[in-house]
Amino acid sequence: MKQKPLILVTNDDGVTARGIRALVEFMREIGDVIVVAPDKGMSGMGHAITINSTLRLLEMRKEEGFLQYSCSGTPVDCVKFGVKVVSPNRKIDLLVSGINHGSNSSINVIYSGTMSAAIEGAIEGIPAIGFSLCSHNIDADFSPYKEYVQLLAKKVLEKNLPKGMCLNVNIPCLPKVEIKGMKVCRQANAYWDELFDERKDPFNNSYYWLTGQFVNLDNGADTDEEALKNGYISIVPTKFDLTAHEFRKELEDWISTSK
Repeated sequence: MKQKPLILVTNDDGVTARGIRALVEFMREIGDVIVVAPDKGMSGMGHAITINSTLRLLEMRKEEGFLQYSCSGTPVDCVKFGVKVVSPNRKIDLLVSGINHGSNSSINVIYSGTMSAAIEGAIEGIPAIGFSLCSHNIDADFSPYKEYVQLLAKKVLEKNLPKGMCLNVNIPCLPKVEIKGMKVCRQANAYWDELFDERKDPFNNSYYWLTGQFVNLDNGADTDEEALKNGYISIVPTKFDLTAHEFRKELEDWISTSK
């Protein structure tokens, strides 16, 4: 009998978040599942790893074809634990991260723990997908998007991904009948115009909440932001090579003329 694919599931909202529970349910219909996820919310952690304190891994559930652990570390720590500690002898066929509560389109990919976990999968040589729903509602319903999530997971298992790449998938929070389909896009050029909201504690000491506005500088029709605005699921192929290849030659000319 052919062995089922082994799927590693993680996130940055924490092991008990509604989004990861939905993703686990979707993936268990496809293969054997290992869950290693943070024991608390880790949104905005980016690609952080834990190096100055100890880490703990707690087994939460074990049954045929399913293992679930909580980890005291970051989403990237969770991926490393999944690969190196939980399944050192069986190859992981797919890593899925999410489903995140909130968009990870455009510049958000840089800050996202969800996408950093997927990128860590790519670094480890594992085909990986980060899924995000454009809603911060803790009671968000993920079930309408099951078909799309499973379709992409099955397609990546079938086709694999180029070395060093993963997929950043963002889903507009719309009724299923209003989802127009999926679009392969590029990351929109945008940024967060941050503000620090200053407040006072009972001792009159200042403390701050980070807030701000999302600013989209990109009017392109092929961006993830445009796809989401028009009711499409956006799919951006993403890689961890941050080299600005288009600038290398010009930079070489700078250096050569400065000698």
